[in-house]
Amino acid sequence: MVQKLFKQMVISQIISAMAVMLCLVIDSLMIMRFLGTDAMAAYGLANPVLLIFAAFGSLLSSGIQVVCSRAMGNGDEDKINKCFTLSVIIAIVVSVVGVACVLIFTDPLCVLLGAKKGTPVFQLTKDYLIGFVFGAPFFIAAQILVPFLQMSGQRFRLVAAVLSMTVADIAFDLLNVFVFKKSTLGMGLASTLSYVIAVLIGIGYFFKKSCVYKFRKHSTSWNLFKEIARGGVPTVINQISLVVLVYLVNRTMMKVGQEVAVAAYSIVSTIANIGYCIGNGISEVSLMLAGISYNEEDEKSLSEIVRQQTIFSIVINLLVTIVFLVLAAPLVDLFVADDPEVRKIAVFGLRMFSICLIISSINASFKKYYQSIGMIHFSESISVVQNLVFPAIVVVSFSALFGTTGVWYYYMIGEFLSLMYITIYVWAKSKEKFASHDSFVCLPASFGAAPGEAIEMEIRSKEDIQEVAIDAAEFCKEKGISKKKAMYTALCIEEMANNIVTHGFAKGKDNQIDIRLVHKDDEELIVRIRDNCRGFDPVKYYEMTKPDEDDPTKHIGIRMVFMMTRDVKYVNSLGLNCVTLKI
Repeated sequence: MVQKLFKQMVISQIISAMAVMLCLVIDSLMIMRFLGTDAMAAYGLANPVLLIFAAFGSLLSSGIQVVCSRAMGNGDEDKINKCFTLSVIIAIVVSVVGVACVLIFTDPLCVLLGAKKGTPVFQLTKDYLIGFVFGAPFFIAAQILVPFLQMSGQRFRLVAAVLSMTVADIAFDLLNVFVFKKSTLGMGLASTLSYVIAVLIGIGYFFKKSCVYKFRKHSTSWNLFKEIARGGVPTVINQISLVVLVYLVNRTMMKVGQEVAVAAYSIVSTIANIGYCIGNGISEVSLMLAGISYNEEDEKSLSEIVRQQTIFSIVINLLVTIVFLVLAAPLVDLFVADDPEVRKIAVFGLRMFSICLIISSINASFKKYYQSIGMIHFSESISVVQNLVFPAIVVVSFSALFGTTGVWYYYMIGEFLSLMYITIYVWAKSKEKFASHDSFVCLPASFGAAPGEAIEMEIRSKEDIQEVAIDAAEFCKEKGISKKKAMYTALCIEEMANNIVTHGFAKGKDNQIDIRLVHKDDEELIVRIRDNCRGFDPVKYYEMTKPDEDDPTKHIGIRMVFMMTRDVKYVNSLGLNCVTLKI
């Protein structure tokens, strides 16, 4: 199921990320082509403000994924709802404060950003900020919606929201340029309206009865904010490292190649951001799935996640690498066709960038994976070496030796050195076990069930149920479990699976039930049942049927399961039902 889920999530995540990035590329193209140099300068000067809102949204989004995925792994539905409630409240507060600050201090802010008062660029910068800032709350909301929609299995709605946003942004940009002619103010408003549309589509799910999240303002846990912030810190460090690197590269390009080199770097960076969407999409899926599997102590699933993230990084990025190598010149021509010197530098730079895509994606995936399994400091160190230390060394040294051409090598060499850094760390940690991709899973020897203490089974039809129940009973017998407890285990699996097949399996759908039975110390048995059928919470159902306890014939199956277990937890995880039984 992990392999199938990884594929489904990666596709929606990459499409979403690319659609958002395409909006930024389109904005740049429209401004550069139709509004002129001053407008493009104003757009560039306003970018730090956009990045501040984006950084906060990323902090919250990444922290949500870490906290909620761990809660899902533990079957802690209450914590998930607290995280959802807290995220909504914080997003509203920060949005109101941020919008108010920008509107009140617009003039001094423009000066701080580098626009000289009284110049056309100053007014254009001010207009863009005013147009954009009203969309800032929706911009932050959109970033927060992404992980919650992914975790609830609403991948189609997520893709629909971001694609609608992209189409709307293009339409509003064109209307501004050719009809309303409001310059940068109109471009800012166009972005605002496109974010509003995306949020309206995405937020519709949260008002449906089937929504798995509940807003509970009276159960807000402010201590949870520290946990969310801590989970998102590696993402913030990653962004800060990138900002410093971009500043360094810009300064170096100006020194060795003047304005034409800086312009070429700007073009390559814009196109490169689309390429990075693949690695970012894969890494976000890895972060979410690994967080759940880690807290379920599911070593096999973690190993499969590492394998899948590597396969997808190689296969998808290989295709994009070929496209960028072949179409480098036409892609650059979209931005500049009348300056042969800028064009020449940018085409070479784009081809150098494309060579590093596969390794970059692998590094990004490992970075998020290690973040999800609690290796926070290692994840943060990967961000620093990948996005700052190694590239900076190459930029400074190679620019002195080879000029502008040398700067471009930082893509390839920086990513390669980062992969070596990860490999050396894993080797030092695993030593003699360093033989396969499993060593990169990086789990302690005490993690999860001991070898031979867990069994995994799969049910795809009613005929499989009896066979799986027999296998479970046989497993218990081999572990020296009492006959009574072995019988309870087999009956619980049989009853729950029968309910799922009878009431949950849908015709024409690839229905599947995954069962994991773990033997812990002191004869403790834990059964995890996960299925991709229609949503059903047995815990809530059991609570609803308690009034019928006087009639022993009613709901006998579910009541029998609860009588044979000392704890039952349910959580909807990534659109899947997940029930954990302690026999």
